Amino acid sequence: TIGPPVEFGFYYDFDIEESPELGDLNWIADRMRQIIKGKHAFKVREITAAEGKELFQNNPYKLELIAGLESGQDEYGDSSKEPPSPVTRHESKGFGFPTVHAVPPGGPTITVYTQDTFSDLCRGPHVESTVNLDPKAFKITQVTGSYWRGDEKNKALRRFHATAWANEADLKAHLARVEEAAKRDHRKVGRELELFMNSPLLGSGFPILLPKGSTIRRLLEEFITDYERAAGYQHVYTPDLAKRNLYEVSGHWDHYKENMFPPMDMGEEELVLRPMNCPHHILIYQMKPRSYRDLPIRIAELGKMYRYERSGVVGGLSRVRCMTLNDAHLFVREDQITEEFVGVLNLIKKAYADLGITDYSFRFSKRDPANKVKYVDDDAMWKTSQAKLREALQIAGVTYREAEDEAAFYGPKVDIEVKDVMGREETLSTIQLDPHLPKQFGLAYKDSDDSDKRPYMIHRGVISTMERMIAHLIELYAGAFPPWLAPVQVAIVPIADRHFEYAKQVAAQFLAKDFRLENDLSDKRMNSKIRDAQLQKVPYILVIGDKEMEAGAVAVRLRTGEDLGAKPVAEFIAMLENVVKTRTQKLVG
Repeated sequence: TIGPPVEFGFYYDFDIEESPELGDLNWIADRMRQIIKGKHAFKVREITAAEGKELFQNNPYKLELIAGLESGQDEYGDSSKEPPSPVTRHESKGFGFPTVHAVPPGGPTITVYTQDTFSDLCRGPHVESTVNLDPKAFKITQVTGSYWRGDEKNKALRRFHATAWANEADLKAHLARVEEAAKRDHRKVGRELELFMNSPLLGSGFPILLPKGSTIRRLLEEFITDYERAAGYQHVYTPDLAKRNLYEVSGHWDHYKENMFPPMDMGEEELVLRPMNCPHHILIYQMKPRSYRDLPIRIAELGKMYRYERSGVVGGLSRVRCMTLNDAHLFVREDQITEEFVGVLNLIKKAYADLGITDYSFRFSKRDPANKVKYVDDDAMWKTSQAKLREALQIAGVTYREAEDEAAFYGPKVDIEVKDVMGREETLSTIQLDPHLPKQFGLAYKDSDDSDKRPYMIHRGVISTMERMIAHLIELYAGAFPPWLAPVQVAIVPIADRHFEYAKQVAAQFLAKDFRLENDLSDKRMNSKIRDAQLQKVPYILVIGDKEMEAGAVAVRLRTGEDLGAKPVAEFIAMLENVVKTRTQKLVG
């Protein structure tokens, strides 16, 4: 059918009934190596739709692609209003099938690539010959199920996944990263550490945070709200539901409806689970007249939102249907945009430093001016707001890249892209400049000359949704959280029953200081208790025997296996207090 490149590799979908086994994959890989060694050239030629139908007359999938191409669709059956690219089809980027945005006079141009006896529809480009390929630098990684064009109503297919690199060393390095990423997968680690769970009775995209996962979330919420209060934010609570009309006024209903849950018919009105918190915060701004002296107004909320993610993309904590965003909206005068933008930027940098996030970059996300459906159709507004946000970036001294067609529907934004263990980027934080919603809701303030002025809005999320941030931190630390964020900071391991009473007294001292601990009073052997604590990645394991009980001490072991020896309880508590207070990533301060 089709087979495009994807991040770190490529895939190809086949309509076959058999489920391939390991032996089949090995045979395919050997056959690929033989073909590579054949030194076959990749030859490209342009054909008409009629020629394509003749060439692929026995392949219904290719015929459907060509028919769609004739009507201006891409390989996924989507139409585009973009003008045709001036770049020749086989020179544009990407494998798979040529994307045509508008049918040129005389019909679409189609490219076909041939190597040896095999010809296929393809956009290209390709290497000149299989001579350019290293037969030891690829691997077929897995076979999964898929549907033609991603629609579950269509035929089920077999998707062959593979990865290819310049040489064998690069392949091995990639496979090592994949193995490490699998060990850190937040779904796997979250299950092993009992941080969260899913249930088929709840449905996809609705995880349950268990006690330890809830502790991490509570700590993150306290962490960011403390920072926000110090920065002049006012926190609110707003409802999860609102009338559909609210989102019609804001524009979310027109621009975001496919990602919203269906409205609930309540008789005289329809209620909607909110996909965003901004309309609610706008209503708070509107509750009374505002003066230029009142601005900036910074309204923050750990706001719950609901988005109808398709079942095929939800999973774990990173893609959910119910999420809680560390959200805030700043209502500012035009002359305050840069200062407030820099303030948010500094808040993000400070939070990232405490969380141990160091590998990130900035993306200036702009609209696609040709897309009048996805974005608010107001060229002057976009020109002004994009210029102001670019100016703020430059004044802040931030190195950034620009990306078209990545803006919010109402305004440009700066996305902070964070890398995971595989080097993939995901957006955790965002700062958005919005002149549109204030206009939609008729927001105003009295200026110094008593005239009415319209404020700008800055939408910002510092540490993303609680769910996505927890998922990222699980993978960042492989579950071994720094002491201030660890759900259990201390495990107390009394060696024998006679040490239980002293262990309880020690535990009471830690609880009095609000430390989180587990006191293992089970009948397991000491080594087994220590092993359990290490598997749960508890930072500190305090072993108590006769000597420790007599000296009023504890024998301190780290989850890394390092033995710090016996320490007086008060001394260890003082050290732990310092480690937690400074939010260091180290176990010993």
